[in-house]
Amino acid sequence: MLFFSKKTLFLVKKLSFYRYNPRKSSTFAAVMKNLPIVTRYLLIANFVVYFLAAVLQRYGLDLNAWCGLHYVSGGTFHWWQPVTYMFLHADLGHIFCNMFAVWMFAPMIEQQWGERRFAIYYLVCGLGAALIQELVWSMMAIPPQYLPYLNTIGASGAVFGILFAFGWLYPDVPMFILFVPIPIRARIFVILYALFELFAGLGSVAGVSADHVAHFAHLGGMLFGWLLILYWRKNEWREPKICDWWKRLRDKSKHTRLDSSKDDRFGDYHYQKRV
Repeated sequence: MLFFSKKTLFLVKKLSFYRYNPRKSSTFAAVMKNLPIVTRYLLIANFVVYFLAAVLQRYGLDLNAWCGLHYVSGGTFHWWQPVTYMFLHADLGHIFCNMFAVWMFAPMIEQQWGERRFAIYYLVCGLGAALIQELVWSMMAIPPQYLPYLNTIGASGAVFGILFAFGWLYPDVPMFILFVPIPIRARIFVILYALFELFAGLGSVAGVSADHVAHFAHLGGMLFGWLLILYWRKNEWREPKICDWWKRLRDKSKHTRLDSSKDDRFGDYHYQKRV
């Protein structure tokens, strides 16, 4: 039989009547609450998967090897890897850089396009990055015994798609590069970054540098983001016929579509939160 002191019982009783007070919530919680829903869930999912992988690693289960993107002909490829690899990261620096970019640029894009369109864009950019990486592997002269060990992880492909969308929607927004005190327009920043990734990728393929970074996957995210935006603009941002079921769900969503403002910069597609 267990016995508790009066002080212990008083603390238990006090905690049992605890109620959440928004005024006492942390700044981090307030920031997360103000983020758009898809951006918020992407940040949470990536960090949860990262720490889950670190815990499972201690018990001998390598989540990066099981769910990372492998070469399709290497014998270790599985159908879920083109999606799951986007939520895995190598270390804290890797996930911090990617999620910092998502936190910086994704909210404006999601508020501009809406939840569903932004989620589709993020997924397409990640899948496109995986496809380009598979094509690059197939064109490289890699010995057969090393093919099962090819592995790519990280959300960088989808993140570069977000950077491209930001440069497309807000081309004249000034941006600053680290240690460079001169503002650069967003579209110039995106172009310079893409050229850097291109030359870095060519150097990696040619054997000039061995930084173990999937540079062409980054470019693949940008490429498929550009193709998807062109497709949407060509179809005047209409919903595809195969997604008619979404019309029934859209009435219950948190956003409602407004009339087009015919603004080419914003892609003729605007959303407004319901109050």
